[in-house]
Amino acid sequence: MAENTEPRRELWILGVEEGGGREEILSSYLEAGGYISRVERYDNLESGRPLGIVLDISPFSEDGWGELLKIKNSPATRDIPVLTVFLSEKGKIGGVFPVAGFFTIPLDEQYFQNRLAVYGLTAETETWDLQAMVVSRSGEEKLAKAIESVGFEVVKGYTGKEALALASIHPVYLVFCSQMLPDMSAFELQERLRLVPYSSNTPMFVLLKDAMRDGEKEALSREIAHLVRKKQLSCEEFLGHLRRRE
Repeated sequence: MAENTEPRRELWILGVEEGGGREEILSSYLEAGGYISRVERYDNLESGRPLGIVLDISPFSEDGWGELLKIKNSPATRDIPVLTVFLSEKGKIGGVFPVAGFFTIPLDEQYFQNRLAVYGLTAETETWDLQAMVVSRSGEEKLAKAIESVGFEVVKGYTGKEALALASIHPVYLVFCSQMLPDMSAFELQERLRLVPYSSNTPMFVLLKDAMRDGEKEALSREIAHLVRKKQLSCEEFLGHLRRRE
């Protein structure tokens, strides 16, 4: 019998209590899309190496933000793609936040440069004058220098509204945004950028503090709650986010 060499399309669900039932709708959607899924724990991630992770970051999650930080802080797991979602108390899918990726601050410059190269995002910098936007109340000087080192000109916005104004005037190739800005979250900025013709398909990378207090995690979950739809996403709508990431 010939060996089946087709890669496993297995996605792990994290941030959800195993056996609690909140994963059932999400699992059914993934199954409809041809994926194998299971509720798992971060401790098994390094040995398991799934295709990707679907992570609940709602107030009802099992420390979703903490799980995200552990994934992205560890060299053994930080390359695994993560799709963050908002599940209701009963497991209905109210929101999906398909950012291009996450980096932790303080920045690991070598890793940052390597990942941009792997994504193919630095290939055009020698041919074209391309701009990348950094949106952060601090300006993130170390990040800005790392971006310039791979050939981009850096444009800075210090609030979400300023970033939207800049994007409406001139297109940028990439956006790097702190998870929480003075006036909105990175996820809200991404949704609003999609309404700007120049920026509707611009990749956004979210910058995470490498450690968060419980109060900060709760505040982030509450902040994104107003982005959640009252009517849950259909299976086709949800799978559309996965297909765009493959």
